[in-house]
Formats: sequence, structure tokens, C-alpha cells
Amino acid sequence: MRSRPIKGQDQQRFGDDPLAVRDTDHYKAEYVTGFVDKWDELIDWKRRYESEGRFFVDQLKERGVREVLDVATGTGFHSVRLVEEGFDTVSADGSPEMLAKAFHNGMAYGGHILRVVQADWRWLNRDVHGTYDAIICLGNSFTHLFSERDRRKALAEFYAMLKHDGVLIIDQRNYDALLDGKYGNKHTYYYCGEEVSAEPEHVDEGLARFVYRFPDKSEYHLNMFPLRKNYTRRLLREVGFQKVETFGDFQETHQGEEPDFYIHIAEKSYLREDDLSEAYSAAVRTAREYYNSSDADTFYHTIWGGTDIHVGLYDSPDGDIAEASRRTVERMAGKVEIGPDTEVIDVGAGYGGSARFLARQFGCKVTCLNLSEVENERNREMNREAGLDHLITVVDGSFEDIPCQDNAFDVVWSQDAFLHSGDRPRVLEEVARVLRTGGHLIFTDPMASDGATQDALRPILDRLHLDSMGTPGFYDKQTARLGLSKVEFDDLTEQLPRHYGRVLAETEARESELNGKISEAYLTRMKTGLRNWVNGGESGSLAWGILHYKS
Repeated sequence: MRSRPIKGQDQQRFGDDPLAVRDTDHYKAEYVTGFVDKWDELIDWKRRYESEGRFFVDQLKERGVREVLDVATGTGFHSVRLVEEGFDTVSADGSPEMLAKAFHNGMAYGGHILRVVQADWRWLNRDVHGTYDAIICLGNSFTHLFSERDRRKALAEFYAMLKHDGVLIIDQRNYDALLDGKYGNKHTYYYCGEEVSAEPEHVDEGLARFVYRFPDKSEYHLNMFPLRKNYTRRLLREVGFQKVETFGDFQETHQGEEPDFYIHIAEKSYLREDDLSEAYSAAVRTAREYYNSSDADTFYHTIWGGTDIHVGLYDSPDGDIAEASRRTVERMAGKVEIGPDTEVIDVGAGYGGSARFLARQFGCKVTCLNLSEVENERNREMNREAGLDHLITVVDGSFEDIPCQDNAFDVVWSQDAFLHSGDRPRVLEEVARVLRTGGHLIFTDPMASDGATQDALRPILDRLHLDSMGTPGFYDKQTARLGLSKVEFDDLTEQLPRHYGRVLAETEARESELNGKISEAYLTRMKTGLRNWVNGGESGSLAWGILHYKS
């Protein structure tokens, strides 16, 4: 099927300065015949089959997929697997050497004749015909695209070749860990070969150069673009995918340790306004289910006062929770100019206590955006009782996709809500989008301190089903990226353990009152969680305060 290599064909060429090679088309010169022949040693089909299990097969079958386009066929591992599972599969790749090896492997593993097509993703519709239920782009392949324009063009081609309810599955190495100095390759997934290694030789924000070493002492290199997880998710949404779910090593990313690989599952199916909750991320869905539960609603309405459910400011360790919570609202409101003509949105509004304070105090209009329908109904009822429902609008929704037009608000307000997102850069992008020029973003958020370790945060992260927390430095960096200027960080970290300690004491003091109203399991978990917050705050691992930025 494939001719013998001519002299020099097996030699990778990176020129005098390999680190300067940052070109999308160079991958064709990297996958030389000798490297392709050894690729299956690196992957180890048998071990990869065992480690992946039925993850991709089940994801496709759950969505009723029949026709699949494998756009990064490589040596054919996933194409062969899908054919064996009964999927109508077309196998595409930009490397003729890879396609030749894939065709050979299809015959060797079960006598399958793969339908192979050489195609460049940027002109996929030109080379591959028809539309598909699913497109898969696996094996860390998307990382070969070095320019922003190429990445957007390729994703647009993928989107166009999917049917109206199609799905794209695309994976990537955990470059966040690599760029942030947390790299670790367990060789459990993807690169499963025992006697081969794939190690980073150089990394910067624009290049990840890996060296691959084989038992015969041969070495090969790949130059790749280090895609950050949330950057990839943002591109998928901007191309038009309605729902993007991300898994780490075939599990939701909040579980387990730092994953080796991320898998993004992007759905094209259009979501009506009454179905938007289906597009919520895993972290947001987890928070929604929690705050909608009878246990959580009863606890916050009883212990936290049912008006404000955020961190308060205390004059004494045994201060009243409701009064302390109101002090936080007053302190925040004193940092921005608010009047009757001011349009405010409170994202993660809870029971709407802050909105009622602002509307009553300043006569401004407030939109309460919140993911819990249970809390929202209480909010609407209290607004009517207070005679403020003409000033306050309560909207069901997520701050990862704010259902409001651009430049709609003078103030974006939030209290202790952003931590519930698994994609905080996305939240801030949405905030910047709806904020008017000259407008203010003012919020609080329980954060990790800038020097906190993952191990120190683990009890809190596990409790909230998250894989990370924001930090003051993170918010400064992300808001600067979006063109917001920092006004101040009113550091009130000492109030965090004081507040959670006060809530814990109130919970324990009134536990008999809660018996029969709240499950014992919920109370046990809540007390454990409150102690974790107290310990984290007292150890210096956490930070909290009022963050203020201006558009």
C-alpha cells in the first residue's frame, strides 16, 4: 500500500531554530514514515482500548449517532473501534502516511476496509462530502493548528458538516497544567506504551515542543500549540455550538486529580429559551440542583435569614448573621454611584436581598439573574410583598450565558456566586459584554489566596464539586484581558472564617429546630463544609473581599 521511503524521507526537518517553527502546515513534515511506523508503539492499542472503555462509543450512542466523520484518523485506532461498533465511519487525515497506516491497521484488526480521505480541516467541505451526525477530532490533534484564524476556520468547517443536531467531540492535552508548571503524564490514557515516552522539551504560551523516545533509541519531535481548556471552550461557543461539556480523562473535570487530557463534547442542537438549563455546565448544573433542593432552601431560609445568603461583615464573633450580611451590601453600594436611572444586574442573586436594598435605597432598576428556580420564586414573592416588583425583574438563567443584550447595564453586581462556575473566564466575558462603557463590576467571591496549594483547597473543592477557585490575581488578569480597569480590592479576608464560624455556631445551636425539616445527611455535610471554610480561612489558603473594576 505504501512505497519504501526514499533517502531523507525519514528525517524530520525543523531548521536551525526548531523553536521558531510555529506553522500549521509543518505537521506534514513532522509525521515522517519512521515516526508513523512507531506511532502504534506510543499508543498501544490494547491498553488504550482498556483505558478508554466505552466512553466515546457510549457518548455517541446516547445521542443516536449513526454517521461519524473521524477527522484526525491517525493510524486508525478510533476509526476501527467505531466501525466495529456499527457506526458508518469516514476516516480523514491531513497526513497520507497516517492514512496509509490506518488502512493497513483496518485490515489487520478485523479485516475492515476503512474509507479514507486525505483532507485539510480548513477546507474540509471541499475534500469530504455530505453531513454527519458526529465529528470526532481526537488524539490531541487540534493542537497542530498554530494560528487563531486556522483554528476558527477548522471549527467552522466542522460545524458546517454536522447535521442540525450533530455533535463534535474534540480532545486536547492538559496544556494548562503544562503552562502552569503542574505537568504530569500518567500514561493511563492516549499514550499508553510502556517503553516509550512523550515529554515536553520546551513550552511557552505559543509553543509546546515534545520529544518522543522509543526503545530503539530513536527520537522524534512534534511542535504543537498549547491550547488552554477554557480558550478551546470559548472558540467552540463562538463558532455556534450551543452546549459544551468538558471531561477530564473521561470524567467530569471536578473529579480526581489534575487530568492528562480534556475531552470537549460540543452540541450543535439549537436550544429554545425554555430549554436553556440544558446548556448549563456541569458545575452550574451541580449548583442549580443543590440550591433547588428542599434541604438547601430550608437551611438558607432558616439559618442564613432567607434574604441575603452571602458572607457578612461582623463587629463581633457572635454578631447577627442577617445584620452582618446587610453590612456587606451597604459597603459595596457605597463604592459606586447609583441613582434612579441606574440599570443594575445582580448575577447569582439568590433570594434577592441585595436587589431589594438597592431598589428601595436608590430607586434603581435591578435584574436578578439566578439559576435556582426555587430561590427565584421566593425572590419574586418577597419583591411583591415589599412593593418593589415594578423595579426588580427576576430571570432564570446562568451567568455563563447571561440572557441579556450587550451594553445593557451600568452596574454588574455579584456576591459569592462566581465560585460556582467551572468556567470563570466565560463568566467575566459575559459580564464585560453586558456592561456599558464607564460601567462598574463590583463583586465578592470566596477565593483561593494567590499562593494557595491545590492540596490545601481540596476539601473545599471536593465539597463544591469544583476543580479550581478564583484568586485575586486571576480576577485582575482576566478583567484586564477584557479591557476592565481595576479600581480596588477591598481585602476583607479575616471576615471569611468569622462568617462561616458564625453560621456553624448558629447551625449547631438550632440543630434540634432543624430536625425533621432538613435531612441528617445534609446537616452533617453542611457542618463539615463550614468547618472546611473556617480552617481554610484561618490557614491563609483563602481570600475574600470586595473586588471593583470599571469598564
